Amino acid sequence: MQSMLQIIELFLHLDKHLSQLVTMAGYWSYAALFFIIFCETGLVIAPFLPGDSLLFAAGSIASLGALNLWALLVVLFVAAVAGDALNYWIGREVGLKLLEGSLSRFLDQKHLEKANRFYAKYGAKAIVLARFVPVMRTIAPFTAGIAKMDYLRFFHYNVIGASLWVGLFTVGGYLFGNIPAVKHNFSFVILGIIFVSVMPVLIEWLRSRQQNKPTDKKLKA
Repeated sequence: MQSMLQIIELFLHLDKHLSQLVTMAGYWSYAALFFIIFCETGLVIAPFLPGDSLLFAAGSIASLGALNLWALLVVLFVAAVAGDALNYWIGREVGLKLLEGSLSRFLDQKHLEKANRFYAKYGAKAIVLARFVPVMRTIAPFTAGIAKMDYLRFFHYNVIGASLWVGLFTVGGYLFGNIPAVKHNFSFVILGIIFVSVMPVLIEWLRSRQQNKPTDKKLKA
């Protein structure tokens, strides 16, 4: 029982225990990383899994030579794209039934409402922007599926979002993850990562406000 709890703890906080896993599992750690990123993006009930911080941690370990950066980027990119695709099709095929059925208790209704507003506000761009927002990243493709967004259009934004998300955070970890100040203050780095994650949405919000200003003046006139 204790060993099972340790395994659960390992996967729930893999970003903090990744170096330990790589030492123990070697190349199998790629499979573990694929599994976590796939589930975090592909299962609407799993927004609690590590995302941004795990990519950053994986990049920092790759810079030490324990993982191959290019193999890591490919594995994480495929996991991110496949996860969003699965989430989309779950939403499209059985999303409404899940919301109305017994499984609805596993879905946070507040998060779903926020995702609906987020998707309605930003449209297709929400698929890209949501990659950088914890929780939204997990729920936005599910919402897009429920809304029956054209799949080819969804896939286009899915690939763009996955490329940016995986590339920025993994390469960021590779370049900066082993700087002593970063290693010794990783909890603050996580907060910084969350802040950076929200920045694209904040920029888009400010841009939309700027674009709406002339309209507001015309209405006042």
